[in-house]
Amino acid sequence: MRLPAFLNWKLIAIFVVGGFAGIAFTLILIEFDHYTSSEEFCTSCHSMELVANPYRESKHYFPTSGVRASCGDCHVSEGVISATIDHVMGTKDLISQIMHPEYDNPIVSLLHTPEAAFEAREWFRETGSATCLRCHVKEAIKGTRADTLAIHQENTEGKSCIDCHINLVHRQVPGKKVFKRDAWNQMVEEEYGLEAGMAEKIHKGEVSPPDVN
Repeated sequence: MRLPAFLNWKLIAIFVVGGFAGIAFTLILIEFDHYTSSEEFCTSCHSMELVANPYRESKHYFPTSGVRASCGDCHVSEGVISATIDHVMGTKDLISQIMHPEYDNPIVSLLHTPEAAFEAREWFRETGSATCLRCHVKEAIKGTRADTLAIHQENTEGKSCIDCHINLVHRQVPGKKVFKRDAWNQMVEEEYGLEAGMAEKIHKGEVSPPDVN
């Protein structure tokens, strides 16, 4: 077969090999995103296991429909490219875990929970709660109240799911506008039997937390 002047068999081989390499890379990314979005992977860090405990008692873990939402269903965008970007951005949490191993301590984890919650909520707002809408269709949300469907159809313009729905899965944290750090620290001190003022020092890294694992 005679090839056009601008082509040769070597160039064709490069294109074929490059095409197969691209397909293989895409498949690897898909599998990578699938595995790193799983509860098994996310909770391989003990600090994430602490975060997961309330989730395992929530309606997202034990839904009446039997369709369980895992970590990636809520916290990883749809599509291999977007999902990969989310995982890359999430490496900052891995770095924090490596640099600050005390996050494995339940006291430290709870003290930093509000910041994590605020950051997650902001991400949901920026993405328009797209991961929520993968499973939840506003036109099909009837709920148990007679006006639930109307509320979701008529009063949601310009709003993201997270603007109304917080504290559904993880440890309950007040909204950012009403959050009081002193009150949160006091709650942590009461929960773990700490001396007054100790939570603030632990949160600032001035003292090490007691071992409560």
